[in-house]
Amino acid sequence: MTILHSVQGTRIVVAINGDLDLKTAGPLRDTLDTLIDRYPDKHLILDLAEVGFIDSSGLGVILGRYRRLGQNQRTLTLSGVKPSVRTVLDLAGILSIITVIESPARKEIQR
Repeated sequence: MTILHSVQGTRIVVAINGDLDLKTAGPLRDTLDTLIDRYPDKHLILDLAEVGFIDSSGLGVILGRYRRLGQNQRTLTLSGVKPSVRTVLDLAGILSIITVIESPARKEIQR
């Protein structure tokens, strides 16, 4: 998995490439927590356009960051979610609490 990020105005945009599973959940959680701490006034967008698989560990990372951001009236948004990942998010109930935008946000990230 690779993780790229960019700060755009009031948002941190994080693009994830690869599967979001037990093996990658820890490093992703650590990276997101570091960014959340570094930019305490920014909202978070997770670009999942290049994520083809997500398991319960990945769901836990997303829900944990959603709760953490919400404690400070910040938001978490998901973007570019593939149908296979969207199905898992829907079954887990995440789509009922987290906003999903269709277009990937990664175009804003300078490589």
